[in-house]
Formats: sequence, C-alpha cells, structure tokens
Amino acid sequence: MCPSSTQPATELLLSPRQKEWLKRFGVYLLLERGFSKHTVEAYRRDIKRFLAGLAAGTTKDLSTVTEEDIFEYVVSERQRGLKARSVRRSLAAVRTFFRFLIIDGEVESNPARLLETPKIGQKLPSVLEIHEIERLFRAVEEMPGRYPLRDRAILYVLYGSGLRVSELTSLTLNDVRWDLGIIRCMGKGSKERMAPLNQLGLQNLKSYLEAERPNLVKHTGSKTIFLSRAGKPLGREVVNTILKRNVERAGLTGNITPHTLRHSFATHLLQNGADLRIVQELLGHAKVETTEIYTHIEKSQLKELHKKFHPRG
Repeated sequence: MCPSSTQPATELLLSPRQKEWLKRFGVYLLLERGFSKHTVEAYRRDIKRFLAGLAAGTTKDLSTVTEEDIFEYVVSERQRGLKARSVRRSLAAVRTFFRFLIIDGEVESNPARLLETPKIGQKLPSVLEIHEIERLFRAVEEMPGRYPLRDRAILYVLYGSGLRVSELTSLTLNDVRWDLGIIRCMGKGSKERMAPLNQLGLQNLKSYLEAERPNLVKHTGSKTIFLSRAGKPLGREVVNTILKRNVERAGLTGNITPHTLRHSFATHLLQNGADLRIVQELLGHAKVETTEIYTHIEKSQLKELHKKFHPRG
C-alpha cells in the first residue's frame, strides 16, 4: 500500500499503540520535563523515524531493542544527511523516550544510556562589531519601512536585552516593567527570567506602543506587543525579514540573523568588563559553559588584533 499524500510514510508504519506512546511522550516532555513546544515537536519527529525504522526492520518489540539497534539508527540519521548537531538531538530524543517508557512501565532498561554522543566541533557564533551595530541602527532610522517604529523597536529590544527571537515575539504588554526598566520573558524550557532593557530600547518601544501599535491592534484585543498589519503576533520569519532588509540597507555582509544580535549583546558586555556569571543570567543560560563561548570570541578577536598590529605578528 502506498502512503497517502496527506499522511507521512512514517505514520503508516506505526501501530496504534506506538501512536499512543508518541502522544503521551509529547505530554511528558511538555508538562513534566518543561520542554518548549518547538523541542517537543522535534523530539516527536525523531521518535517517529526511530519507531518506523524498527517497524521496517526485524525488531518490533521495544523491550528487545539493543544498543546496537540504536547505534544503527544514529548511523542512518547521519547517512540521510543530518548534521552532527541534529544527530545528537535524535540520540537525546531516543534516550529520553526510553526514560519515559521506563517510568510508564513499558520497558525495564534504557539501551541508549551508554551510547556515546557524537561530538561536534565548537563553532564560534557570528558577532557584529559595535560600529556595525551603529550602521544597522542608522539604516533603520534613515531608511524606514512601512512600520518604522515597530521595526526600530524590534532591533533595539533584540540588541538591548539579548532576547531570543521566540522570546521577543511572545512578549505581551504586561511583560514590560517601565518603572524598573526590565522585560519579563519566557526562555527555553518555559523558564521565566528578567531581562534589563537600556534607555534607548525603552524609548523606541514606548514610541511604537503609543504611535503605531494602536493602528495595528485594531479590534483583535491582542496583548502581544509586536504585531503584523493584520493585528496578529509577528512570526520569527517576519522578524528575520525585517532584520535582513535593514542589514542590506546598512551594507553589512554575512549571515546576520536575530540570534546574531543576541551574540553581539553578550560579546559587547564581556568586552566592556561584565562578569561572566552576570551575562549567563542575562542570557538565561542554564550552564555557564554555554556562556563561555563568548570568551572564546574575545580571544579570537585578540589574536586577530595581535596579528594585525604586532610588528612580528
């Protein structure tokens, strides 16, 4: 039987029981583990492929799955062109799935627990220099788009507070504490944190809320801060398009995304003497090791400066 055009091939290979596991697994990740909806969907897709691979092979019963079976799955993920980071996530999904099955009483052990996670090379994130940030802001001010105050506020908030784009697009009117100059946002794993916003960011945000947002919100009654012309919350793709448009106008090159502004926020803080632990808190990183990558950026820049200016560089 051929897969229907509306139903993925992986779905057709799953039994009703496996589909029920997938459904309960999603609830477990969301409610008990506190994963974001984006991560839950990614894990569920990974487990769908894993279960479909088992169904297509000789191993049907999850209680008989071995470490070798999972290793073969990881190899197949790599062979189908996934990058190392995605393969790592696939393996993490399988490990978490078996933990869930143990809790649920479906299996007794986790065959993925000792499997080595594929290593990935540490890639330094792209960062804008301070003069490039200034060029970007000049572009959004001197060559405004259809909603200049909104677009300007978006860029100022992203760079001024280090928010992720998903955090920015979910901001509501109640999330801004004007008296304290801070923004309340929901980070990864639905963890709440407070992000300070500088005066320029607050001023631009206030201008947008007072002069432009009332025309966008119309009769929707939305509490979301950043809205489209239809009065709906902006998607991350729209925010990326707004940034790309202004990057072009500023004459900047490279793959500059909203996350580049977050990287730049952290790097510029460290360059100006901010404590690493403080930057960790501002970014909402669970581990300081994640924040330490920005110290590597500084070191790489120091090497470039040394090479450029030292007489024997």
